[in-house]
Amino acid sequence: MADKQNPQKSVKIAAGAVVCVESEIRGDVTIGPRTVVHPKARIIAEAGPIVIGEGNLIEEQALIINGYPENITPESEVEPKTMTIGMNNVFEVGCVSQALKIGDNNVIESKADVGRNVILTVAVSLEPSVRSTRVKSFLKTRSSTGLDV
Repeated sequence: MADKQNPQKSVKIAAGAVVCVESEIRGDVTIGPRTVVHPKARIIAEAGPIVIGEGNLIEEQALIINGYPENITPESEVEPKTMTIGMNNVFEVGCVSQALKIGDNNVIESKADVGRNVILTVAVSLEPSVRSTRVKSFLKTRSSTGLDV
């Protein structure tokens, strides 16, 4: 049985998923069927598990991280929060996603940066140079390049 000091970490990859050996996956991560993880992509579960659904594409140098908020340290007595990523999402080259809830059919384009308190619902496309950090729920919108939402 795992204790609080040394929690058990595991990576679960469903049949039909493709995960390149050159990717980095750390912590409690579940990857669904038909999801593709390219070389140099990083999926890091520090502050809680990450569950990735079916048919997602995670491109080179994309970073998906369930990290601790700025004011919380790993030693704090905080309940882990699960990051959930739905189906058929695309994480393009060099994007960063810390969003705890991502629905289906979203595109996080190259160099976009999505903060921890953002919720992406369905069919959202965040363009390059977008830095999204405030609590927002995006629904079928398309942001402008360079917009801080």
